[in-house]
Amino acid sequence: MRTRRLEVAAVLAPLALLASVSRAEVIDDLLSSLSRGASFLERQHAHINLDGVVGFIMLQAELKEAVRTWPHTDPISWAQRTSAVALLKWLDQSSAKAVAALQENDPAYFREFEPLLLWKFWRIPQEWSSTDPSLVYPSTMTTECYDEQLSDNCLTLLLGTWKMNGTPCIVTKPCRDTMTRFGCPHYSLSHQLLYFMIGKMKGCSDLLKGDTRESRLNMTERSYQKIFCSNMMKTNMDIIRDGLNAQTVDIFTENILICGLAGFSDFYKADWLQHILKLQDEEVGCFGRDMNVVSQIIGDELLEQLQPHRRVKRREKVLPDGCSSHMTAVAVGALGGYLNYYLTEQDITKRPLL
Repeated sequence: MRTRRLEVAAVLAPLALLASVSRAEVIDDLLSSLSRGASFLERQHAHINLDGVVGFIMLQAELKEAVRTWPHTDPISWAQRTSAVALLKWLDQSSAKAVAALQENDPAYFREFEPLLLWKFWRIPQEWSSTDPSLVYPSTMTTECYDEQLSDNCLTLLLGTWKMNGTPCIVTKPCRDTMTRFGCPHYSLSHQLLYFMIGKMKGCSDLLKGDTRESRLNMTERSYQKIFCSNMMKTNMDIIRDGLNAQTVDIFTENILICGLAGFSDFYKADWLQHILKLQDEEVGCFGRDMNVVSQIIGDELLEQLQPHRRVKRREKVLPDGCSSHMTAVAVGALGGYLNYYLTEQDITKRPLL
């Protein structure tokens, strides 16, 4: 029996070493990519819109948690942690500059979402769960079922920023009905999920109070999160099946970011990570760069300078170098989620690395 155990150990030892090497290589790739992303933020901090800055703030929270829990198992791991600490220090400085620029450029809008611009607001998952294919909608709407203004209003009611010193955790019927509506696609889904996540992080105790629908009596806030992410998983699987393209890559990456942050580890697939890494522009470090629109965007930026009081759309802003502010934000946030997951998931059989 002892001989048999030694034989098994001899077989498993090289596999464990291979897993360790692969894990170290993946973490190196993640740190390298995030470093280029931080360099982009440093250069463009004065121009990135609110959504863009929030993505980097999420990354800041993820890196702080990763550094705190980093396993001190070997010299390679310790060296990587040292690199992560240096990256975090750099990101802290650049994020502070970006937040200050947001406050100066659009103070009213900044005040509405200021809580989201603090890294301490964002909670990093401490345990993991998976999505459930049985929760996928039989059919979905062909168009989005929310508008950005309603979404903004509902979030400010949760945050208490709807007026100066406003009461937080207010849930109106229009907000509850919209945020619990089934069958919504794409960005509506991610906004529904984000609504429940922000409510939890803000400490709102019961977002579903007042919902008297009999079919929803046993629904919890986590139930909605699982339904939304199960459908977001279906979206991503469909996108991969049909092939990533310029129209789908943003929502694909946003789904990974938000559902990963909600604690659904099956979004951290190894092949999906490679898709994201390949999107990064080697020259400037951003994601979603389109050189075909650079000249057009320069003209748009000049127009914006002539109309300084025009509110910049929150969801997207393409910068003069052709970089997508939103795409870059969701990509770095998703990569930070991958890093944190790989470091905190102790059972190597659950790590999607090999």
